[in-house]
Amino acid sequence: MQTDEEKSALILVDHGSRFAEANDMLAEVAEMVRALADGAEVRYAHMELAEPTIQQAFEACVKAGATQVIVHPYFLSPGRHSTRDIPRMVADAARAFPGVQYCVTEPLGLHPKIGEVVLERAGLPIPVRSA
Repeated sequence: MQTDEEKSALILVDHGSRFAEANDMLAEVAEMVRALADGAEVRYAHMELAEPTIQQAFEACVKAGATQVIVHPYFLSPGRHSTRDIPRMVADAARAFPGVQYCVTEPLGLHPKIGEVVLERAGLPIPVRSA
């Protein structure tokens, strides 16, 4: 639970593309997450090739009052970008804001809901789980 002095923000980061449609998709994902997050500050950024950059998104979060910035690499698996490049770029962006805490999460990875999405896209039934 956050106190009045603490405000977290979330930045979703993808690779970035020369194709606007690919970049626009991350904006749509951020909007979906924002709606689920009940008014939390949710931004998106592209690692390269497009704006907003990680630096721009981090700065926007701080300007919106964030004291903690959580960065989520919107990648399926851990690789060089999600484990080295993005953490380095976030650390570079955070240097301008020494009072702001930050962390970089794991990528999407092996979450059970990923399997459900694959089945849905394939048009196969999703098993009902018992509680």
